[in-house]
Amino acid sequence: MKKILVLNGPNVNMIGKREPELYGTTTMDDINNLIREEAKRLNVEVDFFQSNCIGEMITRIQECLGTVDGIVMNPGGYGHYAYALLDALNAVALPCIEVHISNTHAREEFRHHSVIGGACVGQIIGMGVDGYLFAVQKLAKM
Repeated sequence: MKKILVLNGPNVNMIGKREPELYGTTTMDDINNLIREEAKRLNVEVDFFQSNCIGEMITRIQECLGTVDGIVMNPGGYGHYAYALLDALNAVALPCIEVHISNTHAREEFRHHSVIGGACVGQIIGMGVDGYLFAVQKLAKM
């Protein structure tokens, strides 16, 4: 059975509470439950990790080596400047799909570029919480 890590970065734990006009009212627990249901349908195991600290995220990525088959990551704001996440993804060389709930290209200029995109097999941006489900589906097929 394939195993996928769903890794969420800073402030993603506040989804459903912060800026509902951008992110909606679906909470992180709601999203994780939707992902669990989809993973069960796909016969895939999922693990979840969220941190507001980049070092914890890097450590969790490194722990994926030999233990998971792919990563779904919403890096939050770290995706725009945290090159250390890029280095960690390159080090483990696992398929990763970057997910952003909001359309980062329709927001502030600094959000238009992802520094981790080069280490990802794809990006799903602006599709709401469905982006997580699409990412799990794709990794399950890989």
